[in-house]
Amino acid sequence: MAKQVNKLSDPEIRRWIKAGVPVAKADGDGLTFTLSAAGTAAWVLRYRHGGKGRELTLGQYPDVSLKLARQRAGDARAEVQAGVDVARERQRVKTELAAAKSFKQLAADYMAKVFPTLAASTVKQRRQHIDGVICPKLGNRPARDVTTADVVSLIESVGRTKTGNVAELVFTALSEIFKHGLARHAVIVNPCAGVSVAAICGKTEPRRQRLKLTEAELRAVLPALPTIGADNAMAVKLLLLTCTRIGELAKAEWAHVDFNRAEWFVPDANSKTGKGFTVPLTPAALACFTALQPLACGSRFVLPARQTRRTRNHGGAEVPFEQRTLNAMLHKLCDALGDKVRRFTPHDLRSTARSHLAALGVNVIVAERCLNHSLGGLMGVYDQHDYMTERRAALETWTSFVLACEVGEPWHQNNVIPIRAAA
Repeated sequence: MAKQVNKLSDPEIRRWIKAGVPVAKADGDGLTFTLSAAGTAAWVLRYRHGGKGRELTLGQYPDVSLKLARQRAGDARAEVQAGVDVARERQRVKTELAAAKSFKQLAADYMAKVFPTLAASTVKQRRQHIDGVICPKLGNRPARDVTTADVVSLIESVGRTKTGNVAELVFTALSEIFKHGLARHAVIVNPCAGVSVAAICGKTEPRRQRLKLTEAELRAVLPALPTIGADNAMAVKLLLLTCTRIGELAKAEWAHVDFNRAEWFVPDANSKTGKGFTVPLTPAALACFTALQPLACGSRFVLPARQTRRTRNHGGAEVPFEQRTLNAMLHKLCDALGDKVRRFTPHDLRSTARSHLAALGVNVIVAERCLNHSLGGLMGVYDQHDYMTERRAALETWTSFVLACEVGEPWHQNNVIPIRAAA
C-alpha cells in the first residue's frame, strides 16, 4: 500500500494555531507540523539514519509555508537516501558559521545578549573597555584564532598605560566574552583560562579604602559648605542626609520628588542596582530640595549642568551636572580646611553615613536598607518589607546628629534610642 502524503491543508493549520492547543500532525513521509504550548508553529522532518530516529527542523510557520515545507522535506529526504545525516550536517554547518565569526562579532553578540542582565554602571564601563580597548586590538581576528599570547599582549599594553585595576577590568570583560563564545560554540577554548593579571602586570595597587568622616571632621566640613557654592553645599548635605549615591542624585528630576509625602523616588534607570526605590526625606533633606528649586532655573533636573559647553556637547539638551565637578569642589574645600579633614569623595559620604548609623544604634538591616544595599541570601529573597517607617526614623536620628555638627551643638550618645528592624 502506498504511503499517504500531503494530508494537511492551510485552513486546518490556521484553525490549530487559532485554537492554541499543542499539536503534532503528520503530513506524510516524515513531515510533521508541530505547535508548542508557547504558540510556536514549526515544521519537523522525522527520518532514520543508521537505524536511529532523527529529526530536522525545517523552519517556522508561516515563514515556511506548507508548500515550501514539502519542498524542503523532499530535498532533505533525497540527501538521506544518499546516506547523509541531514540533521548532523545542518549542525556542522551551523558550527562552522559560528567559528567563522570575528572577535568583534562575538563581542557584539555578547553585549546584545548579556548587557540587559547587568547594572547600567557595569554596562557603561564594560562597553568602554570592549569598544575602546579590546576590539581595536582583536576585533578583526576570527574569534577562534585569538590565543593566550594575544591576551597577554593586550593586558601588557593596558598595564603600561593604565592602572592595574583597569587592566583587571579589561581582562574580566575579555574573559566574559570568551565564556559567552564557549556557550555559543563560537570558540573551542577560553584563551583567558589560566591567565592572571598579577602575573602579567605585577601586583595591582590596593583599592582606596572608603573613609568615614569623624564627628570632628563633620563639625569642620558642614559649617564650611557654603564656601563651595549653594548648589554644591546642598548636594553634599543631601548625599549625607539621604545616604544615596552621587549618580542617583545627579540624575534626580523634580518629577521624582514628592514634597507632600516627603519622599524622593529613584527610578530603575537611575539606580545602581537597576531596581527603583523610595527615599524618605527628613525635614532637613526636604529643605535642601526646596533651596535647590530656584537654583535649577526651571530645569527638569534637580542639579542641572551649569556650563554651556556641557549642554552644547549634548545638542543643547538639558543635562544633569557633571559629578566630577563636586569632587573638585570637595578637594578645594578640604585643601582650605587643611589638617582639620582628610580628603574625601562624594562616595565617602555613604560610608560616613553607614558608619555613623551603626554608632547611633540603628539596626544592621535598617542601616543597609537606608543605603539601598541588597540584603543578600535567603533574606534578600524572602524579606520583601521596604522598612520605610524604620528607615525614616533612622534618617531622622542621623539628621539630628548631622545638624548638631553643622551648628556646633553638642551631641550626647546616651540620648539615642536604638532603632530596631520590624519583627
